[in-house]
Amino acid sequence: MRRWNGWGDDGIDNTPPEGGIDFIASKVGKSVGFADAPMDACVAAVGQSRLDDWCGLDTSAKTRLLHARGQSYPDWLAMRYGRMGPFPDAVARPECHEDVVALIKEASKRGTIIIPYGGGTSVVGHLDVPTDDRPVLSIDMGAMSRLLDLDETTRLARFGAGAPGPVLESQLRAAGYVLGHYPQSFEYSTVGGWIVTRSSGQQSLRYGRIEQLFAGGRLVAPAGELEIPTIPASSAGPDLRELLMGSEGRMGIVSEAQVRVRPIPEHEAFHAVFFGDWESAVNGVRAIAQAKLPLSMLRLSNARETETQLMLAGHAGMIGTLEKYLRIRGQDKGKCMLLMGVTGTRRECSYARSAAFSLARQNGGVHVGKQVGKGWSKSRFMGPYLRNSLWSEGYGADTVETCVDWTRVTSTMHAIEKAAEDAFAEFDERVHAFTHLSHVYPQGSSIYSTFVFRATGDYEQDYARWKHLKKTLSETIVKHGGTISHQHGVGSDHKPYLPAEKGGEFGLNPMRAAFKCFDPDGLMNPGKLLD
Repeated sequence: MRRWNGWGDDGIDNTPPEGGIDFIASKVGKSVGFADAPMDACVAAVGQSRLDDWCGLDTSAKTRLLHARGQSYPDWLAMRYGRMGPFPDAVARPECHEDVVALIKEASKRGTIIIPYGGGTSVVGHLDVPTDDRPVLSIDMGAMSRLLDLDETTRLARFGAGAPGPVLESQLRAAGYVLGHYPQSFEYSTVGGWIVTRSSGQQSLRYGRIEQLFAGGRLVAPAGELEIPTIPASSAGPDLRELLMGSEGRMGIVSEAQVRVRPIPEHEAFHAVFFGDWESAVNGVRAIAQAKLPLSMLRLSNARETETQLMLAGHAGMIGTLEKYLRIRGQDKGKCMLLMGVTGTRRECSYARSAAFSLARQNGGVHVGKQVGKGWSKSRFMGPYLRNSLWSEGYGADTVETCVDWTRVTSTMHAIEKAAEDAFAEFDERVHAFTHLSHVYPQGSSIYSTFVFRATGDYEQDYARWKHLKKTLSETIVKHGGTISHQHGVGSDHKPYLPAEKGGEFGLNPMRAAFKCFDPDGLMNPGKLLD
């Protein structure tokens, strides 16, 4: 069963190995866990529904509680401390496109706010319920998860937009195909959610971001329905797919999505390469990216993250042997780990692997085989579970991500980590900040930073510290010319920083006009992206 106040299946844990918590304590100080708010008390705080007279909706307090939050750090604090409100007034579970049409028509008649709910994995406030006089309906897309059509000639698959990653891929694999979109939230996030937040999967180097995978679909809006056909290419004006992608529920609900699929690859492996220092590592990864080799993933950890990953990996004997080997090869403190995905036919994998290793060697890279990569692949979706374990020991964790040109990657990374350290120093606290480049491009790279820090046991204090951290980090990203989000979206948390990227208020006006066109009364997920 899914956890109600944390990440993932409550039967799965990602407990740090022996010495793991001591390692965290050495970085930020010792902490202690504290009791979470009980679910019964949180359910009791759910008020009367304003949609009791609408037949077919679930207005139970527990269901409304479970649809009130996502997985952002403020959501996390709200769940753990029992500060869950405000709540949607009801939850609907459509089973087909026509159900979505009927729900939005009725909501429009009633003047009811609509919040689309996919997998509940948003980390930037997409599911925040507005404080409003109008009732709020959460539309849970979970029942719309079937593969509706697969055209093997065009290699297009049509899904209900509520299909989560594992359900989507299992249906494709049964027919010999794969989409290949693997965000860290893969277990629960949905294809509709990927589209409206411009998601990026871990192996986007081969399969592409969702922009490359989304071919067409259906949108249900208060003002009407829009069907985007699957045309391979067109010069007939602006591409309306772009309106849907990144729209975050402001225009309507994507009910069906057609995506580009591929045959299951013949071969796949993940290799680890270590570099002696960050500069050599960045040069090596940039050379590989600009060579446009047919790889599926390049994921480069800086020295802090490399140290942290090795300390928390377990398998002390294997890690000890690896460390000894790397010291012999002249790599000790300051080493950086690159994980490289090789996916495709055996022939193209052989070529890509050989060419990539050659470029890595030219920059001091040492290939250590596939064992580390196998470990990563096996636990690739377990990272979010670590947040549960850290919290039980009294530690909080959050992330930010951006994307910049290669000329700014290193300076931006250092600035982000320094900004986090300075933010917590104001509270006389330390933070363990570490970073990896999760998606690389010939032009530049995304930057994904993680922060681990001590929690206080007090909601107001922890929330105030997070607000200060988020503001400091976001301002730092904007100052260095980075996007406010490479893969998480905007939601509520990133909204103040969107104008800097879009050319100020003038650049936001076309978005406002589009939202008004599809949703004249402002019923669709208000307050996200734009006020």
